[in-house]
Amino acid sequence: MNDSDQEKSNLSHRIMRYGKVSGAMAGLAAKLAGERYLGLKIEREDHAQELLGALGNLKGPLMKVGQILATIPEALPAEYASAFQQLQSNAPPMGWPFVRRRMKTELGPDWQSLFESFPQNATAAASLGQVHKSVTKDGQIVACKLQYPDMTSAIDADLRQLKIIFSVFERYDKAISTKYIYDELKARLYEELDYKREAQYTALFADMLDNTPQAHVPAVVDALSTSRLLTSTWQDGAPIMNYIDAPTEQRNEIAVNLFHAWYTPLYHYGIIHGDPHLGNYTIRDDNSINLLDFGCVRIFPAKFVGGVIDLYRALQHNDDARAVHAYETWGFKNLNKEQIETLNIWARFLYGPILEDKVRPIGEITDGVYGRETAREVHMKLREVGGVTVPREFVFMDRAALGLGSVFLHLKAEVNWYQIFNQMIETFDTDSMQKQQNAILDKHGIENSND
Repeated sequence: MNDSDQEKSNLSHRIMRYGKVSGAMAGLAAKLAGERYLGLKIEREDHAQELLGALGNLKGPLMKVGQILATIPEALPAEYASAFQQLQSNAPPMGWPFVRRRMKTELGPDWQSLFESFPQNATAAASLGQVHKSVTKDGQIVACKLQYPDMTSAIDADLRQLKIIFSVFERYDKAISTKYIYDELKARLYEELDYKREAQYTALFADMLDNTPQAHVPAVVDALSTSRLLTSTWQDGAPIMNYIDAPTEQRNEIAVNLFHAWYTPLYHYGIIHGDPHLGNYTIRDDNSINLLDFGCVRIFPAKFVGGVIDLYRALQHNDDARAVHAYETWGFKNLNKEQIETLNIWARFLYGPILEDKVRPIGEITDGVYGRETAREVHMKLREVGGVTVPREFVFMDRAALGLGSVFLHLKAEVNWYQIFNQMIETFDTDSMQKQQNAILDKHGIENSND
């Protein structure tokens, strides 16, 4: 099969896949309508698995979207959130003819002369691209991440599917408005297509973590990178799941190092790595963290981070007025007393580990999902008090907290989270942070989307 035939085959496969997704969503809409208006029983678990099967092999962002939605408290019915958490990027990688042609497009007809070795088979496949572990002419081991073809069209199509999913669920349940969740996901997904932007973010994180020995960031090889090819130094490390049965002291050290790797940029510069997926960090022999894949990065105004700390202090001192100020800083609007009390339930869950000055686990897993029991309670109460609109900025902050919490639970880590957190924020000042953020973004030529 030549390149043209293979491209047609892939396009045909994708069209068939989208057809299955659309059919599954249409079936879901009909079943939810039947349940609501006709009293018909939906076997949600069966249908969730059907939808999972339709989504599971797509090369595109819906896999990532499903994982994100599964971390937002009851943004989806429980059966669907559970199914979406199982989504993995198991689509077959591009074959060698595709890779060869794409590399020629990105680096020119003599691209292979730039490498000592470039394996035909991918080392890893992800939602938007695949990685080849290669060796440059000067002997440097690198990771070449090559974007799949026509990803803009794939995202366009996937976002249309996501709108259908959201509209169906909002007809079924108005506890959480998804308008701004959709806007946030859309913005971040399109950003991930630009590997030049990711190269800037990679250098940004290397700079922000330069004085954090617990974390390591790869260096981008600019001469071998384009907007659709990102080449960076290879980071040796083992998957974090390799350590779930390690000695207690080692598991705790890894958890603390991961906390520093993720939250030092947030509380010092207002910038967060928005994709706490297990594949985006590996563990070195000294238990320090390789932080990888900087396609999904969120830059927050300093006042938003100040709101995070304000809410923490409010919960410490049962200060409702300060809690309201924090929520309003984040973008929640026109909250009534019942909505505030309900949001505080979720906040106390998220902040629980850092409110107690003692060694403790991060929490518990219910029905295989971190935060499931609390999310159910919050969701039920939100339905009773008229629902709430989730601000855009909240999406990835919430996701990071739940994503990292899940990792800490896998590690069975027991740490004094209170002390670590308070050490991190002890010098926090909103004005100083904003100046630091502006300076480091200017240094790396990154536009501040909050300006």
